[in-house]
Amino acid sequence: MTITSDWGDWLLRAVEDADPDGVAVWYLGCNGFVLKGSEGTTLFVDPYLGTGDPPRTVRMIPVPLDPTDVDDADAVFATHEHSDHVHGESQAPILERTGARFVAPDASLAAAREAQAWEDRWAIDDEQFREVEEGDVLEIGEFAVHVVEVNDPDADHPVGYVFEHDAGTVFHPGDSRPAEWFAALGEEFDIDLGIVAFGTAGMIPDKQTREPAYTKWYNDEGEAVEAARALQVDRLLPSHWDMWKGLTADPTALHDHVDSFDYPRQLELVEIGDRVDL
Repeated sequence: MTITSDWGDWLLRAVEDADPDGVAVWYLGCNGFVLKGSEGTTLFVDPYLGTGDPPRTVRMIPVPLDPTDVDDADAVFATHEHSDHVHGESQAPILERTGARFVAPDASLAAAREAQAWEDRWAIDDEQFREVEEGDVLEIGEFAVHVVEVNDPDADHPVGYVFEHDAGTVFHPGDSRPAEWFAALGEEFDIDLGIVAFGTAGMIPDKQTREPAYTKWYNDEGEAVEAARALQVDRLLPSHWDMWKGLTADPTALHDHVDSFDYPRQLELVEIGDRVDL
């Protein structure tokens, strides 16, 4: 498939032109983000620019950028191997164009290198692939990135990433549900911005039979707040709610669920293309 941006290149130029005092974070829709630090380090996390697998999964939001237009990237992170998190057409051109590294756990690397054959289809070097596992710590530019355990029962080997910067800390757990060890993570890291995949359940065609089947891939309201409370996040940013036909949700519903708790202290509600700052 060929990816064509619905928005031209304005979002990428906004990222490239930005000069944040601390860390700027842009939401790319689905569960994709760009982080840019005050020294210019630029990290992509789970960028997905495909249209899904209609009629099973149907993209409900614009394609915000063309990956062949990306000029600045230091690394592309994948949290798990699902096709809206490891997607050659969305991510490999970034590696090819910028020389960025692809950072991912083993199952995600297998999806990229074996199932999708990135190295056969794009000019990517072996050293651009970096396998990580829980407990690893990477220094990428001005960020220290901690690889942590998460709880996604639908993935073979999911991980989360804690991005530490002098200006604050961002936690991206992929599509994780709450986990009993999140409280320990909340004690270990002072998480300023916590991302939680949020959505509804629906009847989605089965991948094999294409018959409608009950599907719940993301956190509901109670689970999203449970995760944020355990992690002691200051700002909760719900993601993924906008993406798939039949599984979309209204993140404003979370207001009623967080009001009586100490954490999260604030809901950070964003739409595709929005920027938040630490």
